[in-house]
Amino acid sequence: MSSTTREVILGVGAGIAAYKSCDLLRRLQERGYGVTVVPTPTSLNFVGAATWQALSGRPVTTQVWENTHEVSHISLAERADFFLIAPATADLIARIAAGRADDLLTNLVLASDVPMLIVPAMHPSMWNDPATVANVATLRKRGYTVMEPEVGRLTGTDSGQGRFPETSTIIAALDEISGNKRDLVGKRILITGGGTREAIDPVRFIGNRSSGKQALAIARNALLRGATVDLIAANMDSSSLNGAHVTSVESAAEMRAALAISFPLCDVLIMCAAVADAKPVRSAIEKIKKSLFTSIELEPNPDLLAELGKSKTHQIMIGFAAETSELRESARAKLLAKGLDVIYVNDVSGGAIFGKDTTQGMILTRTGADIALKEVSKDALANLLLDHANRQLG
Repeated sequence: MSSTTREVILGVGAGIAAYKSCDLLRRLQERGYGVTVVPTPTSLNFVGAATWQALSGRPVTTQVWENTHEVSHISLAERADFFLIAPATADLIARIAAGRADDLLTNLVLASDVPMLIVPAMHPSMWNDPATVANVATLRKRGYTVMEPEVGRLTGTDSGQGRFPETSTIIAALDEISGNKRDLVGKRILITGGGTREAIDPVRFIGNRSSGKQALAIARNALLRGATVDLIAANMDSSSLNGAHVTSVESAAEMRAALAISFPLCDVLIMCAAVADAKPVRSAIEKIKKSLFTSIELEPNPDLLAELGKSKTHQIMIGFAAETSELRESARAKLLAKGLDVIYVNDVSGGAIFGKDTTQGMILTRTGADIALKEVSKDALANLLLDHANRQLG
C-alpha cells in the first residue's frame, strides 16, 4: 500500500451514470487522491478508455490479458489503499457477490484486501429485485460499504430509488472510510482573488493578468475540508463556486473596505488577489479623447497585506508574490516585511501561470524548510497551503 498518497482504484460499471464518474475522478484528484481507473469492458460503450486516460493521466486496462507481464490484477491490488466502484450495476454487484473474476475489475476485487466502497446506480425495479437485495446484503456482510442510491429522475421518464448519488456525497463517504477527514470544520477562511482594476476613465483601467483560478481552487478545497469560506473576488468569474460567501469588488479601495469587514472575523487569510501597485491620481468622469491621452499621473495604492499584518490578532496570514527572478530572496523579504506566516511565490517568467490550471514556484514559512514546486495543479497547491494553515492553527 502507498505510504505517501492515498491511492484509489476507481472501478466503473456499464451504466449510463458512468459519465458522472468523470467529474468524480477530477474531484478525487482535487482531494489529493491518486486515482487509477479500471472500467469494465462493456462500460467503454458509455465512456471510452481515452477519456479515462486523459483525465487520470494514467494507463487504463480492462482485461487481465492486457500487459500480462505486469500481472495487473496483483500489482494494482498491492498498490491500492482504497477501492471505489462507481457506478456499480446490478450485473456487476451480482458478479462480485458470486466471486466471479471474468475481467480485470472483478479480479482486482478478489485480489484486494482494502476498504471498498460500492456506489450502485440502476433502475428502481432492478435495485428492489430480490436477487439484487440479497447480493447487496451479501456484500455488506463481507464488510463492503454499499451506498444507498438516491431517489430521483432516471433515464427517460422513470423515477425512483436507483439514481447515482451526488459527487460530494460519494467523496464524503470515501473520506469517512479513508480517514481523509474534514479538518477545517469550524474555521473561517478568508480568500482574496483576481486582479484589481484602477479606473483611468469610464473605459480604461490599470490592471493585471490575474484570472482568479488559484483563489477558486483554494476556496473550493477549503469548502470540501469543512471550512466556512469568504471570497473577495476582484474582476473574476466565481459563478462555479457554490457554498462560499462572495463579495465582488473592482478596485484596491473596494477590496480594502471589504477586508476591513471580513478580516477580524476570519481564522486564516489567504491573499491570492493581485492588487494593482498604483492608481491614477485622477479618474476622468468622461472618456478621455485619444488626442488628449498623452500621460497618466500615478500614486501608490495602499499596501493591504502590510496593513493587515499590523492589525492582526489571531489570524494566520498567507500571501502570494509573483516574481521572474530571485524567487526565494524576494519572497523571504516580503514574508518578514508584511507579517506573513506563509508565502507562495509564483515563477511568472515568460508570462507563465496566469489563467492556467498549473503553477510553479516556492512555498516559504517563517520556521519551516522552503518547498520548491516544479509544476503542480492549482488544486494541489491549494491543499498544500491549507495544510500549512491547518498546522499553524494547531
